[in-house]
Amino acid sequence: MSKSSITTLLSSIRLTPHLPPHSWYIVSSVTLSVLNRPDEIPHIFQYALEKDGGSTQKQLDIARRMREALVKSAAIAGLPKSINALYALKRATPHALLDPLGYSPTGRSVELYDVPSSKIMQRGQAFFDQIYGKVSKRVMGQMDQSGTEDLGITARLMYGYILSNTNVLSPVESSFVLLAGLIPQDVKGASEGSP
Repeated sequence: MSKSSITTLLSSIRLTPHLPPHSWYIVSSVTLSVLNRPDEIPHIFQYALEKDGGSTQKQLDIARRMREALVKSAAIAGLPKSINALYALKRATPHALLDPLGYSPTGRSVELYDVPSSKIMQRGQAFFDQIYGKVSKRVMGQMDQSGTEDLGITARLMYGYILSNTNVLSPVESSFVLLAGLIPQDVKGASEGSP
């Protein structure tokens, strides 16, 4: 994709009226990551800094939000695509906008070691129920009965420890991450609530 093409695309997405404020760049980065285009992530990041950056704190927020969206997209598109996209983002990120080693604004390391897993799993189930609504019990039941209960366990772990964490992205923004990851993969069952 040429730089002018990506700029036109980003400008169009940025002006979409029904997206939550400042979510256009997380939707764009997840979609292009899922399409295996990590080379486009630096363009999105630079464009976001130009259009929505302003202060150093706003730029740091953009960097953190893009990183968090790409981490969450691992649950939808797989870890290899997230890794490639996150490395591409890191290479394009000025040192001042990188979090120091041992610190994450998500607090996941604290959750992993200091918060009872039952509390995290309850949060994940509540988020799953919010996403899938009235069909959530059926969807989880189908995963539990997919031939291995491990599918349901995997979903619970992903929703608990990764997707339901709202320290950087709101629940609505996290929902948009899921959609931005599912739609380009054309996995209608997962995006409609029926595996």
